[in-house]
Amino acid sequence: MLIHMGLDVGSTTVKLVILDEKLNILYKTYRRHFSDVRKTVKDVINEVYKDFKYETVTVNVTGSGGLSVHKFLDIDFIQEVVAGREAISCFIPKTDVAIELGGEDSKITYLRGSVEQRMNSICAGGTGAFIDQMASLLQTDASGLNELAKDYKKLYPIASRCGVFAKTDVQALINQGASKSDIAISVFQSVVNQTISNLACGRPIRGNVAFLGGPLHFLPMLKERFVETLDLTEDEIISPENSQIFVALGAAISSFDSKPISFVELFNRVNDNGNINIKESDVMPPLFKSEEEVIAFRKKHKTKSLKKIDLKSYEGPIYLGIDSGSTTSKLVAISDNNELLYSFYGSNKGNPLDIAIENLREIYKEKNDKAYFAGCGTTGYGEEFLKAALNLDFGEVETIAHFTAAKYFDPEVDFILDIGGQDMKSMKIRNGVIESILLNEACSSGCGSFLETFAHSVNMSAEEFAKEAIKSREPVDLGSRCTVFMNSNVKQAQKEGASVPDISAGLAYSVIRNAIQKVIKIRDPKELGEHIVVQGGTFLSDAVLRAFENLTGVDVTRPNIAGLMGALGMALISKEKSSGKSKLISQEELEKFEYKSISTNCRQCTNNCALSVNIFQNGKRYITGNRCEKGAGHIRNKEDELPNMYRYKYERVFDYKALSEKEAKRGVVGIPRVLNIYENYPFWHTFFTELGYSVVLSSKSSREIYEKGIETITSETACYPAKISHGHIEDLIEKGIKFIFYPSVFYEEKQFENADNTLNCPVVAGYSEVIKNNMDEIIEGKVKFMNPFISFDDRKKLEKRLANVFDFIPKAEVKKAVRAAYEEQDRYRLDVLNEGNRILEEINKKGQRAIVLSGRPYHIDPEINHGIPELITSLGLAVISEDGIARNVEIDSRLRVLDQWNYHSRLYRAAKFVGEHENLELVQLNSFGCGIDAVTTDQVQHILESYNKIYTVLKIDEVSNLGAVKIRIRSLIEAVEKREFQKIDAELEGFLDDNPVMFTKEMKKDYTILMPQMAPLHFSIFEPILRHEGINIEVLEESGHKVVNEGLKYVNNDACYPSIFVVGQFIDAVKSGKYDTNRLALLMSQTGGACRASNYVGFIRKALKDAGYGHVPVIGLSFQQIEKHSGFEFDKKTMVRIGKKLIQGMLYADLIMRLTQATRPYEVIKGSANILRDRWIDITTSEDLNYSKKTFISNVNKMVGEFNRLEITNEKKPKVGIVGEILVKYDPAANNHVADLLEREGAEVVIPDLTDFMMYSFKNARAKADKLSKSRLAAFICEMGISYIESYRKYIRLALEKTRFIVPEKIEEIIEYAERYVDLGNQYGEGWLLTGEMVELIESGVENIVCVQPFGCLPNHITGKGVIKAIRNSYEKANIIPIDYDASASEVNQFNRIKLMLSQAKRNMEQGEDKYNRGYLKKAAILKN
Repeated sequence: MLIHMGLDVGSTTVKLVILDEKLNILYKTYRRHFSDVRKTVKDVINEVYKDFKYETVTVNVTGSGGLSVHKFLDIDFIQEVVAGREAISCFIPKTDVAIELGGEDSKITYLRGSVEQRMNSICAGGTGAFIDQMASLLQTDASGLNELAKDYKKLYPIASRCGVFAKTDVQALINQGASKSDIAISVFQSVVNQTISNLACGRPIRGNVAFLGGPLHFLPMLKERFVETLDLTEDEIISPENSQIFVALGAAISSFDSKPISFVELFNRVNDNGNINIKESDVMPPLFKSEEEVIAFRKKHKTKSLKKIDLKSYEGPIYLGIDSGSTTSKLVAISDNNELLYSFYGSNKGNPLDIAIENLREIYKEKNDKAYFAGCGTTGYGEEFLKAALNLDFGEVETIAHFTAAKYFDPEVDFILDIGGQDMKSMKIRNGVIESILLNEACSSGCGSFLETFAHSVNMSAEEFAKEAIKSREPVDLGSRCTVFMNSNVKQAQKEGASVPDISAGLAYSVIRNAIQKVIKIRDPKELGEHIVVQGGTFLSDAVLRAFENLTGVDVTRPNIAGLMGALGMALISKEKSSGKSKLISQEELEKFEYKSISTNCRQCTNNCALSVNIFQNGKRYITGNRCEKGAGHIRNKEDELPNMYRYKYERVFDYKALSEKEAKRGVVGIPRVLNIYENYPFWHTFFTELGYSVVLSSKSSREIYEKGIETITSETACYPAKISHGHIEDLIEKGIKFIFYPSVFYEEKQFENADNTLNCPVVAGYSEVIKNNMDEIIEGKVKFMNPFISFDDRKKLEKRLANVFDFIPKAEVKKAVRAAYEEQDRYRLDVLNEGNRILEEINKKGQRAIVLSGRPYHIDPEINHGIPELITSLGLAVISEDGIARNVEIDSRLRVLDQWNYHSRLYRAAKFVGEHENLELVQLNSFGCGIDAVTTDQVQHILESYNKIYTVLKIDEVSNLGAVKIRIRSLIEAVEKREFQKIDAELEGFLDDNPVMFTKEMKKDYTILMPQMAPLHFSIFEPILRHEGINIEVLEESGHKVVNEGLKYVNNDACYPSIFVVGQFIDAVKSGKYDTNRLALLMSQTGGACRASNYVGFIRKALKDAGYGHVPVIGLSFQQIEKHSGFEFDKKTMVRIGKKLIQGMLYADLIMRLTQATRPYEVIKGSANILRDRWIDITTSEDLNYSKKTFISNVNKMVGEFNRLEITNEKKPKVGIVGEILVKYDPAANNHVADLLEREGAEVVIPDLTDFMMYSFKNARAKADKLSKSRLAAFICEMGISYIESYRKYIRLALEKTRFIVPEKIEEIIEYAERYVDLGNQYGEGWLLTGEMVELIESGVENIVCVQPFGCLPNHITGKGVIKAIRNSYEKANIIPIDYDASASEVNQFNRIKLMLSQAKRNMEQGEDKYNRGYLKKAAILKN
């Protein structure tokens, strides 16, 4: 009998299905593999062997772990979404949309209309593994979580982007006393939100929905949340019987076309123990090279320890310290002589209060009658909860508790690194006072719970897992960034056969690299200090401690109670502060202890906060959920209220009365309460009111508003302020507004003379484009939506611009309205400044302190700031906004960064102002996903530290976690109170001045100039051209992951991938020893545009300085001449000559790339296309090359002719275009050689010309002149440049016509394509060109596109991911897949997603002739009419 087997090897499970010819299931199994894929596959096949050993079998394997099984069993692999689709069409053909959740994968398949499949990219948030992690926090498993969820009463918002954020949110809820049932259902809801926002990305889930995969099969309450959120009727729910093995079923069906083999042969293959080396991961040096090293290490770390004495026999005072941490509880009781009487270290088990009570009962039971509690205190996340419940005497912020304990072991301690369950903190101490405190931001990657999760995934305890690392000889390099990335890397290493010891050791290294690169941010270990104490439960692992010493080269003190340091510190503080007798709850009260928790709402203000009120038998209450003191029951008199400028600004900016409908002669206009509107609403309200419109604002932001727009969010990595704007537009539509105005403000009005520019970030400037392209009511024309690109930077020109925009209103009226609007905007700014001055006067008069809470205008939105301003005032500090103090401050020094973003210019000046005032401190708010802050945070920190001030940044997301924020603010207050203020004029002293080393004429003679690799083919032509011109330039060679790791050491962790890549290339080269660094310069282009790329020069200079090479000059090269280097200036004649050669070189390179890629997949003689390519590179780089136009035309014709005559096959392959960010698009090392991968998988690759990017840059000047108030002369010069390039490029088109090669479009055609979807004001990164290139490819018959982008790329939110839905609406067969690249992104995940795109491409190709060609949309429009 012929049977058909499907194997689905997922990230956590193996599924096996056997079918007969009639699709009946003969056998099925579903099993966890605990990271040992090979053994589990072997086991499941061996188990079924006895029943089917005499049969013939066809086999297909699928799943994220299927590739390695495909290799060692030599069986066919099928992409998992394709397998899933096979099963759907066979068993549940009425399905419109299938949602499948796996262990680390989530997928949505759309089967109606244009067939489309989506799967998660980098992020494993919202999957089975995520659910397991959340369940472990509640001391249960996934099925236990499902049982808990059945009794829920209330939903809480929980971050689902990744397990790290969610853990923080869940832990906060646990510590606040939220019920486990409510937390369980909230976890499921977060999975639903993640799936919809991350995968649907603007395409609604409608019709019959099938629920597939293990989590949705085994967890009915999870499915129920999907059903409720999607508002499905009973008829629309499809729950197939075998949904947990559905993909394996699809693989079995697909195997019908595979070659049959005997079951005996399959059995032999799976039991062949031959070693197959499939390792691709990099390895690191072992932690220990021998057992002798381990013994010596342990001997060295037998440090001071607390003497332990018997609690039962002790008489006298007991001092108790409790550290209620994020995942663990610690208790320490000490004697009068600091001897250890009792200690506890263990998991919270989801209830820190129960753990504390259990231990107190134990102490009461064990202690002598003559022993008594003299002082008891608590610290950590659960501090206030436990203090209220147990009548504890003292509470202290955890940083001080840890410092107190470290001082006990080393009185001269000058540096402390503490790594706990979810927190990582480092403290620098000078003269016995904490000088700076650095904590991990919103992310807990590399902390204890992170290691514990991995331990559980391999069925071990954290202790067992740590011991395994000691045995490792080849630790896997797992990266050092977000937990999500490392998760993927661990899974990849496991699938490649890495052992548990090697993974455990690799994670130990990752933890420390995270600490060094993300928290401490030091380059030279000597900066750490001489007396270093490491503590926290994570350092109990010898592997983590050894990794720290190996990576830093320093010796440290690790107390034997490293995990109990917070509790010990609290016990010591309790002893110090003790009045002789503690108020601690008595033994009798403890025995009958109970409390009740009720849910209610605070009615003190319009926030109407949802409160959890815990009422204890001692009469005390502990209230959570409140954003201010009122919710906690603390009502201040009006005169005692501390100033809160965020509240003032929020009320003032929207404090305008709209015209009544009767008064509004022109009708109603809706304005969403989003992004730049928080800066410019006074202008727009006045403008429209003057024109006779009634202005309607969207409702105040809330979680409900956010969820209204969740289906249309196109990019999961966009910041929350951007994401919530979808809900605000939806809110206006629901209000019946038919005209919505949401302007795209590219330039703000200049406020500071010395600022380099007045730009908005790409998201603030262009996010309205995402709205325009993704909200159906707007797309369908049901709502008039206006989002003109404008500039506030020239008042007169704005009058003209808006008169053009509102051409249906008399010009005089518009211009008058603009003038009135500017007047009101000025009045608003003056009011803000006056309020800032008023608060300063008040706090000076009363001797109070204030926090300058610095962020963006939209951070005043209470839904975005989560009540942080109110938290600060509750701690006794006034709140001032950065624009309340910065407007009259100037920085004369040259900053390291390009001071180009208007909102951020205020941050730098506010930091200077704070530095000069003793009673002010600065806290910066940073929205998760804000790429610009990778630049600004480092600069603000540098300014503050120049004044000996402490820098604090709070990273905020869509979920509130004020517990962690409170710890940080309290730590800042404690440090400030103990620190002496020294007035410094940092600017006068030159501390703020970056003072870059310039490249001089003298250097030109004998310096080597290094240039980063960005496009190997093009740069191989540019380099000899420049060298022939006497410029001693050298393009760096690729070094792959090595340069990325080097870049990570020196660049802010939130910087984009290309900046890490470029900096890594330079630092690697400078350190290599290959160059004389005293005769070396680096060359980097500087765009002056709105995204982070303009600041690469600053990144490079900072990295050089930190690495000890600050003397190496960096030549910033830009059309705008942002910098002038005398050694890199040329006379006009030389400039023209070099320019001509480089333009011809670029055109040659584009043509060689185009011809090679169109020929290589079909060549009869393998390698012949590359030989021809190399021949033409040699010709076009020859020193004897004639650069006349005649020679150029001749070379172009010869080149095209030679490639066209090369012998090729007649086979047909899908064409796949590659578009995206310039470096990731053109540099194979940055995109994991995606072009090679596509060719290997049977595709023809098409990459648009680099010339188009040059043309785009030139064309931008015209759009800037027309729409953004910029120079018309610059536009004219750039048009001349385009004409010059076209005078050569037209001959390339002529040569390509009537050949098989695709002819490149003129830039004007690409503009026409782009303008169907986006405005030409989108000038950041690749901007409108990215959109135009996608359409150009489709119109050229290349309907399959990989959009390669750095993770979190800001322009890509708008003109990449933001337009894909709109392009698909025009071209239903468009098969576009965005792929994110990052330093630690999983190549397996990228490969799977590309395979998915290719499977669809091949299916489309098989279904008929190419549908698209030049003019398709124009012809379609004519036919329609």
